[in-house]
Amino acid sequence: MKDKRSIYSFLKEFKRKYPFTISWRLYQNSKVIEQHINSDEKVIYAFAAQKNDNPFDIVTTCVVAITNKRILIGQKRVLFGYFYYSITPDMFNDLSIQMGLLWGKVCIDTVKEEIYLSNIQKEALIEIETQISELMMEEKKKYEYKNTKRGNN
Repeated sequence: MKDKRSIYSFLKEFKRKYPFTISWRLYQNSKVIEQHINSDEKVIYAFAAQKNDNPFDIVTTCVVAITNKRILIGQKRVLFGYFYYSITPDMFNDLSIQMGLLWGKVCIDTVKEEIYLSNIQKEALIEIETQISELMMEEKKKYEYKNTKRGNN
């Protein structure tokens, strides 16, 4: 990984700014993502959330890292193994935010599924939306340019 700053340091900063976000085992979850980062990728932003649609389920913590190329989601299982998801700009469809009284939810709509990230402190939602939207808008332009260029040949 080229970036000298670890994913865990991004998470500590996020938790310092937004301490009411419900998340556990951040170090173990961040290690899942660090295993899958390519050498030409740079982490731009990272945050923690619960990977589910249920605000009462607080044991499914995952770490979301936004790199200069894609969105990575890692979740370490308690005993053995892990879950890992990668969202590339060509698979990304839409992003929606739902805000409640204390916590909010981010829904990332992809070609294959909808990924729900819940129990995020509501003040963090705007920052998360901005980071994801800026990356995807910038990267989608590159994909559109490649497809346009390929179509003209």
